[in-house]
Amino acid sequence: MEKPSNDHTAPAEHLTAVPVPATPAQEALNTLARDTQDVVALDTLAGSDVLVPVPDDAAEEDEVDPSAVALPVLEQPGGRQVVPVFTSEVEMAGLLPSVSRYRLVPLGALASQWPASDLSLTIDASSPHGLTLTSEGVRTLLARPRA
Repeated sequence: MEKPSNDHTAPAEHLTAVPVPATPAQEALNTLARDTQDVVALDTLAGSDVLVPVPDDAAEEDEVDPSAVALPVLEQPGGRQVVPVFTSEVEMAGLLPSVSRYRLVPLGALASQWPASDLSLTIDASSPHGLTLTSEGVRTLLARPRA
């Protein structure tokens, strides 16, 4: 399990003064914002690692077991449930600044074990390149076999 290295006491102007290059996952999200069927972008995204916040109520064994990932579930207006994941610590801090623990998980592996319920996945929800997929979209677009 990775520990975030964000310094939440750093002045905000410090965070905006130095441009941070986009990660391949963020570039893929930007491409998908223009063309949702871009296979290369979907493959890049599925092959990327994402930060999965560790829920405050996660059992200790879930934190140390590398084969188990406790999913943080947020309830949206209307009762829709989504799992937020992030492409970077900066993106995570933008939506969930109080998160102090996360796990780095390959998105394709997470998608291949996605529950069959109506649980959606949102990637970098607070950013302009954010993407939300339905449960079916997660399984069909991100968990498909790689060529």
